[in-house]
Amino acid sequence: MGKEYDGIHRLSFLIGQDGTIKYFFDKFKTKDHHQVVLDYLTK
Repeated sequence: MGKEYDGIHRLSFLIGQDGTIKYFFDKFKTKDHHQVVLDYLTK
């Protein structure tokens, strides 16, 4: 039918105490999202 499907885009934002976006995550699976965020925070 000529339609292209790109799939589901999952984005997650890490927001600082001052309200600004500190980092955004776009390459993760829902099963390991928590580990991706924790790994970033413990760097």
